[in-house]
Parts: sequence; C-alpha cells; structure tokens
Amino acid sequence: MKRVILAWSSGKDSAWALHCLRRTPGIEVLGLLTTINEAFDRVAMHAVRRELLERQAEAAGLPLVTVPLPWPCPNGEYERRMEDACARMLAAGVEAVAFGDLFLEDVREYRVKQLARAGLEPLFPLWGQETAELARTMIAAGQRARVTCVDPAKLDRRFAGREFDAGFLAGLPAGVDPCGENGEFHTFVYESPAFVAPVAIRGGEVVERDGFVFADMLPAG
Repeated sequence: MKRVILAWSSGKDSAWALHCLRRTPGIEVLGLLTTINEAFDRVAMHAVRRELLERQAEAAGLPLVTVPLPWPCPNGEYERRMEDACARMLAAGVEAVAFGDLFLEDVREYRVKQLARAGLEPLFPLWGQETAELARTMIAAGQRARVTCVDPAKLDRRFAGREFDAGFLAGLPAGVDPCGENGEFHTFVYESPAFVAPVAIRGGEVVERDGFVFADMLPAG
C-alpha cells in the first residue's frame, strides 16, 4: 500500500480527491495536510476557521497535520516551513502527497519540483478532468459546499457565501471556471461522500479584505 497524505484546502476539490483516493486500489490515506494563517487562525486563502477544519477532519476520519504560516508570508518562508513538514512526514512513513489540482501546469510543475527535493511522490487524482462535468458529478454525488472566498476581479462579489450547486454553476459568467481553478472562488465542503456525517454550519459576515471578498462560515449545532 502506498502511504499518502492529502493536501487539504477545506474545499470541494480536496474532498473529492479524498473520495477518489479511497476508491483507488493500493492507496492508504494517512491524513490531511493544511496550511494555517497564524494571524487569523484560519485555513490559508479559504479563510475557514480552525474549528470547522477540525470538524472536517473528524468527519473524514483522518488526523489533521497543520503547517502554520505567518501573515504576510514570503515565498521563501513558505517553502522553508513546507520543507520541514515534508521531512517530518517522510520520517513518519509517508511516501506521497496528493493534491486536488485540475489543470494548472505551472502549479503542478512547482509541486513536483518541491516534492522531488523532499523525497516524496506527487499524486494528482483529479488531473485533466473536464471541470464542468467534474462539478456536476460532485453535486450529483451529494457533495455540498459553500463559497467562502471570491476574487471580485474575476467574479461578482455576490457569489460569496452561496451554495455550490446547480444554480450556482448556471449563474457563472462565461470565462469563469466551474471549479474555480483559476482562483475565481474557493469553497468549504460541509458534506461529502468522503465524510461519515455532515459538518453543521451557518453563514456569517461577508467582508472585503486584501482584494478578496470573504464569506465567514460558523459552526452550528
């Protein structure tokens, strides 16, 4: 069995990647790897609260491995902290790191290069899938997510906080990737085939910060 840790953003692609990995023979997922913004104690970029991240990990039945990042975080510092995390994972018996990336070649090349230095194998279980079809497949399979971050330069701010569902996909303007792979939006998954139970949430405040629109998600129940 190949021992794998999954890079976990808290979003729909990560959750679907976990679902796919668990259906792949010869793969054992050992845990979820997440970067945390130290200043806000939230998932980097997706801005999800740590408590909700921990509830996701519990629903997935996997331990959570967090890498704290300063804010702002220079790329050199990011790479140093990730190298340390990779060294610890390698020592713990991890052989590969999986990602939910879909088609961005430069991102894939960067990950391959960095993991090669660390002695870990990269895996891309969703790579190359047509994103409109993939989005519909996720929704049809019962995966549920809310939009937590929108880049208003690419997508109207009114999409922040919305449910990632068929209506959301139908309302996307031309040129916006249905999975948000170009950074148009990010999500928080609260129900998935990869979870044993849903994560109860309720919508919070919507704010604009650092050029992005964030819709806060709060624990419920």
